[in-house]
Amino acid sequence: MDDQNKNLILATALSFLVILVWFVLFPPPEPEIPAEVTASSDLIPESPVASAPTAAAPAGETATATTADTGADAVSDAPRVPVSTNRIEGSISLLGGRIDDLSLRDYRVSLDDDAEIVKMLSPVGTENAYYALYGWAAGAGLNPTSVPGPNTLWELAEGDTLSADAPVTLTWDNGAGLTFQRQIAVDDDYLFTITQSVTNTGDATVSMAPYGILARHGEPTDLMNFFILHEGVVAMADGELTETDWSDMPDFAFSEREGARAETTQVAENGWIGFTDHYWMSTLIPAPGSAFKSVAKYDDRRDIYQAEVVLPTQTLAPGATVSAQSSLFAGAKEWEAIRTYQSAGVDRFIDSIDWGWFFFLTKPIFWLLHELNLLIGNMGWAIIGLTLIIKAILFPLAYKSYVSMAKMKELQPQMEKLKEEAGEDRQKMQQGMMELYKREKVNPAAGCLPILLQIPIFFSLYKVIFVTIELRHAPFFGPFQDLSAPDPTSIMNFFGLFPFAGPEPGSLMALVFIGILPLLLGISMWLQQKLNPAPTDPTQQMIFAWMPWVFMFMLGGFASGLVVYWIANNTITFTQQYIIMRSQGYTPDVFGNIKGSFKRKPGPDSE
Repeated sequence: MDDQNKNLILATALSFLVILVWFVLFPPPEPEIPAEVTASSDLIPESPVASAPTAAAPAGETATATTADTGADAVSDAPRVPVSTNRIEGSISLLGGRIDDLSLRDYRVSLDDDAEIVKMLSPVGTENAYYALYGWAAGAGLNPTSVPGPNTLWELAEGDTLSADAPVTLTWDNGAGLTFQRQIAVDDDYLFTITQSVTNTGDATVSMAPYGILARHGEPTDLMNFFILHEGVVAMADGELTETDWSDMPDFAFSEREGARAETTQVAENGWIGFTDHYWMSTLIPAPGSAFKSVAKYDDRRDIYQAEVVLPTQTLAPGATVSAQSSLFAGAKEWEAIRTYQSAGVDRFIDSIDWGWFFFLTKPIFWLLHELNLLIGNMGWAIIGLTLIIKAILFPLAYKSYVSMAKMKELQPQMEKLKEEAGEDRQKMQQGMMELYKREKVNPAAGCLPILLQIPIFFSLYKVIFVTIELRHAPFFGPFQDLSAPDPTSIMNFFGLFPFAGPEPGSLMALVFIGILPLLLGISMWLQQKLNPAPTDPTQQMIFAWMPWVFMFMLGGFASGLVVYWIANNTITFTQQYIIMRSQGYTPDVFGNIKGSFKRKPGPDSE
């Protein structure tokens, strides 16, 4: 590889990694945490549900729902129905039939022994209230008080505790000829099934539209705010995925029809909408094949974010009963569970996980990593196994590259002779080089292929490790109990041998006083360089000499799993390159190159 090609690929690789590290060291500024909401303002918007689709409403009519404000005291005083399965626990408030208290038994907020389990949903009156509501939007022949809303006090008709094999049924009679019923069921994972029905015992025909709402009071305070991760609204509408960041929702245009800043989408057949966090998600899912209106909404009066689905208006004659069924996903973004729901008919639900632009790489990489983890039982060894497989797939290209590099070493004397003959005539030297490459059938750019291929693979694996919950708190061995977090060891306390703690993970001190894995990374890169003599050009020699140690500190704050991959990749690359170059008649003088790197270089005035 000539000097220009070396400089080009080096600049490309370094630029890519510098951009990544820049965002690690200087992430976007944290948003201001909204002031604590008072009991008087911590309320449901006055019009939280938009009109039902116009095409479904009777001519000249618009089906709307107006909900009364519900204070925190009323919610806290309302009776509740316990929720308990192997994976979740919580309760449902009979005031509005709210699903507003949900925790995940399988996940804790930290690795501490006394850490609390993760809280998913929380009722009005708590910090950053987060809950799901269902109801009916009043249409022709009805006023808003004739249909159940957030302030409706339901009665528990059947069941006492919601569990995976025991649904509960709520009822409410409006006293004017309409009887409403809501059955709530839950499966073994995170999917609730809500069946709403209404019977008309009156003597007038009425119309109404069923709806579902996810409401979040204020922007979440635990946002990652990292460019590689989407947090906010995620929606699917007839095969088209839409992702809207929290910061973009206040910029929605104000909609008179919705009564707030909103974006609406008419879905013809299949879709869903909800909120996604780093590892958790809540999603409203109408029955597959159903038309509905999807709404992302921000009420700036009360700082409430909402995701809504409004199903078509239904006309109910005297003596008739209508019903509507939909689902609510509220839980961890587990690939296995989400894939199961997609197989059951939830269109492209697996795309609710943020696979990014390189989805064609991140999806298969995660699938392979997931299967290896199931087979081996340890995510750290699964990452090493993944590295072996990737290197095996890329081996044909690597083989050609290393063979070309070995041949380039054999041509070194002839290249030096050309340089002497050309002198300062760079054009003559380049022409001579090209003739030499052509005559000896050597591709000088072939050595760049492994580096170029590693860049998208590295980025995709970084995405997988950062985004997927399967890597959260995934142990390797010893002190490495969370491969999604940086190396917890540190030179400061000599990797735990001294009786004091190391620097706080993520701090500047932690980036300086690095741990075991970054050190191994630097050493593995340094050894890989020693397969070849140092470049003769002083500038390149200096860059190559510093590169392993710069990368060591740059990647020291990255997830441990990513550093494990890079160490394994360097080790395998070293082995492959050494064996292949020897098979081509060129034996790398590794120890000689190492000794040479410690020799004192003569200064410019030395004789």
